Amino acid sequence: MKLNLKIWRQKDANTKGQIKDYPIDGVDGDMSFLEMMDILNEDLITKGEEPVEFDHDCREGICGSCSMQINGEPHGPDRLVTTCQLHMRKFNDGDTIVIEPFRAKAFPVIKDLIVDRSSFDRIQQAGGYISVNTSGNTVDANAIPINKENADDSFYAAACIGCGACVAACKNASAMLFTSAKVSQFALLPQGQVEATERVQNMVRQMDLEGFGNCTNTGACEVECPKGISLENIARMNREYLSANIKG
Repeated sequence: MKLNLKIWRQKDANTKGQIKDYPIDGVDGDMSFLEMMDILNEDLITKGEEPVEFDHDCREGICGSCSMQINGEPHGPDRLVTTCQLHMRKFNDGDTIVIEPFRAKAFPVIKDLIVDRSSFDRIQQAGGYISVNTSGNTVDANAIPINKENADDSFYAAACIGCGACVAACKNASAMLFTSAKVSQFALLPQGQVEATERVQNMVRQMDLEGFGNCTNTGACEVECPKGISLENIARMNREYLSANIKG
């Protein structure tokens, strides 16, 4: 396939960026999107030009590093996949593909397509943990009976990989889906009840401090999430937050 790539190039957070055109040939439909980007960068390096900087790690849909806005969609036109799992057969010969970084105030651009998502880390640090007794009187985790439905829902919430697609898809750049998934995975389990009140208050407070917008129930976050995290988690977090404030 021959493609025309329109890629956002930006030296750093303080430099104005712009879209640049990069024609590319010899793209196979079985290539992943990142393999296509690798070929482009090899060509640029051969020509003595700066390669396009983009984030990646596992390339197996696990780490969530490969954040890109592809033709206006986080991770591109496929569903329930990350960018590294997107294959070029989703595009046609002669297509123009616009590639940009995730756009959000809380995700400042580092360079080209790489954004700083450490705001997610700080939300996690604010409450994404449970108390564990390590004094010698420890109890096996599987000694506590847990309702099967709650266990399943907790696992589904924990599947969130923190890629940021929910934020990029939201017109308000809201992090409600991410934060609610991290709240839900603990709120559904008995082990998570010790810090339940403080957890949801602290994580929501940190989310707001990071500059993320509010949720207006558009639902784009769930549609674009590569792990299919449900909007039900946002409803659960709202209930947890209301309950915590009443108790407080």
